[in-house]
Amino acid sequence: MKHQRMRFEKLLSFLQGASWALAIAGGFYTFLLFLPFGLIIASIVALFIFLSGCFFAILFVMAQIQSDKLEELKKQTQLLEKLSYNDQTLSHY
Repeated sequence: MKHQRMRFEKLLSFLQGASWALAIAGGFYTFLLFLPFGLIIASIVALFIFLSGCFFAILFVMAQIQSDKLEELKKQTQLLEKLSYNDQTLSHY
């Protein structure tokens, strides 16, 4: 289970980095590609590509946060079950 979680975290980190690369490099390359059509058109298209890369980067950050949140909730549940079990055994005295 731990190995699978590490693999998932590595995949999320890779996708997050790829999204930032799409945002920065894709926006710059698209701007240069559309520059012959005019500065305004090139800026609009590059902004669209940059924002789409940012959207995916934010999406993968949110997925990583939810994964961490789930792991923390599992730890808290285990602790609460231990406390609940200890309360039941101590109440008999």
